[in-house]
Amino acid sequence: MAIIGTFQKDSSGACSGTIKTLTLDIRGVQIKPLKKERDRMPDFQVLAGSTEIGVAWIKTSARDRQYLLVKLDDPAFCAPVYARLVEEDLRYTLIWSRSRHAD
Repeated sequence: MAIIGTFQKDSSGACSGTIKTLTLDIRGVQIKPLKKERDRMPDFQVLAGSTEIGVAWIKTSARDRQYLLVKLDDPAFCAPVYARLVEEDLRYTLIWSRSRHAD
Protein backbone atom coordinates (compact mmCIF):
# COMPACT_ATOMS: atom_id res chain seq x y z
CA MET A 1 0.00 0.00 0.00
CA ALA A 2 1.17 3.51 -0.78
CA ILE A 3 -0.15 7.02 -0.21
CA ILE A 4 -1.01 8.46 -3.62
CA GLY A 5 -3.04 11.51 -2.63
CA THR A 6 -4.02 14.04 0.00
CA PHE A 7 -7.36 15.80 0.25
CA GLN A 8 -9.33 18.27 2.35
CA LYS A 9 -13.10 18.12 2.82
CA ASP A 10 -15.34 21.18 2.56
CA SER A 11 -18.72 21.88 4.18
CA SER A 12 -20.66 20.44 1.20
CA GLY A 13 -19.03 17.01 1.64
CA ALA A 14 -16.80 17.42 -1.43
CA CYS A 15 -13.04 16.87 -1.22
CA SER A 16 -10.27 18.56 -3.16
CA GLY A 17 -6.62 17.65 -3.38
CA THR A 18 -3.87 16.01 -5.39
CA ILE A 19 -3.04 12.56 -6.74
CA LYS A 20 0.63 11.78 -7.30
CA THR A 21 2.24 8.53 -8.43
CA LEU A 22 5.26 7.67 -10.53
CA THR A 23 3.27 8.51 -13.68
CA LEU A 24 0.54 10.88 -12.42
CA ASP A 25 0.72 14.35 -10.89
CA ILE A 26 -2.82 15.72 -10.84
CA ARG A 27 -3.63 18.84 -8.84
CA GLY A 28 -7.12 20.18 -8.25
CA VAL A 29 -8.79 16.77 -8.10
CA GLN A 30 -12.38 17.03 -6.87
CA ILE A 31 -14.39 14.25 -5.22
CA LYS A 32 -18.00 15.40 -5.39
CA PRO A 33 -21.16 13.75 -4.02
CA LEU A 34 -23.54 12.27 -6.59
CA LYS A 35 -27.30 12.03 -6.36
CA LYS A 36 -27.89 8.28 -6.17
CA GLU A 37 -30.78 6.86 -8.17
CA ARG A 38 -30.02 3.21 -7.35
CA ASP A 39 -28.23 1.47 -4.45
CA ARG A 40 -25.30 0.18 -6.52
CA MET A 41 -24.51 3.58 -8.03
CA PRO A 42 -21.35 5.35 -6.82
CA ASP A 43 -21.73 7.88 -4.02
CA PHE A 44 -19.09 10.25 -5.46
CA GLN A 45 -17.61 11.32 -8.78
CA VAL A 46 -13.84 11.96 -9.07
CA LEU A 47 -12.93 14.81 -11.42
CA ALA A 48 -9.71 16.30 -12.80
CA GLY A 49 -10.99 19.62 -14.10
CA SER A 50 -14.14 18.70 -16.00
CA THR A 51 -12.94 15.17 -16.85
CA GLU A 52 -14.26 12.25 -14.82
CA ILE A 53 -11.32 10.06 -13.78
CA GLY A 54 -13.17 7.86 -11.33
CA VAL A 55 -15.97 7.16 -8.90
CA ALA A 56 -16.19 6.31 -5.20
CA TRP A 57 -18.45 4.42 -2.81
CA ILE A 58 -18.92 4.89 0.94
CA LYS A 59 -17.76 1.76 2.79
CA THR A 60 -17.28 0.71 6.41
CA SER A 61 -14.17 -1.15 7.51
CA ALA A 62 -14.03 -4.20 9.77
CA ARG A 63 -13.02 -1.72 12.50
CA ASP A 64 -16.28 0.20 11.93
CA ARG A 65 -14.55 3.22 10.29
CA GLN A 66 -16.05 4.84 7.21
CA TYR A 67 -13.89 5.39 4.13
CA LEU A 68 -14.34 5.86 0.41
CA LEU A 69 -13.49 3.05 -1.99
CA VAL A 70 -12.16 4.98 -5.00
CA LYS A 71 -11.91 3.50 -8.49
CA LEU A 72 -9.67 5.51 -10.83
CA ASP A 73 -9.44 4.76 -14.54
CA ASP A 74 -7.77 6.20 -17.61
CA PRO A 75 -7.16 4.84 -21.12
CA ALA A 76 -3.42 4.84 -20.29
CA PHE A 77 -3.98 2.37 -17.42
CA CYS A 78 -3.89 -1.37 -18.16
CA ALA A 79 -6.62 -1.80 -15.52
CA PRO A 80 -8.56 0.40 -13.08
CA VAL A 81 -6.72 1.49 -9.93
CA TYR A 82 -8.40 1.09 -6.54
CA ALA A 83 -7.63 3.19 -3.48
CA ARG A 84 -9.16 4.06 -0.13
CA LEU A 85 -9.73 7.64 1.01
CA VAL A 86 -9.38 7.61 4.79
CA GLU A 87 -9.52 10.36 7.40
CA GLU A 88 -6.35 10.94 9.40
CA ASP A 89 -5.93 13.93 11.72
CA LEU A 90 -8.62 16.05 9.98
CA ARG A 91 -7.00 15.37 6.58
CA TYR A 92 -7.88 12.74 4.04
CA THR A 93 -5.30 10.37 2.60
CA LEU A 94 -5.73 8.36 -0.59
CA ILE A 95 -4.10 4.94 -0.14
CA TRP A 96 -3.51 2.72 -3.17
CA SER A 97 -4.05 -1.00 -2.90
CA ARG A 98 -3.85 -3.95 -5.31
CA SER A 99 -7.24 -5.13 -4.10
CA ARG A 100 -10.47 -3.19 -3.97
CA HIS A 101 -11.41 -5.30 -0.93
CA ALA A 102 -8.41 -4.36 1.25
CA ASP A 103 -9.47 -3.27 4.72
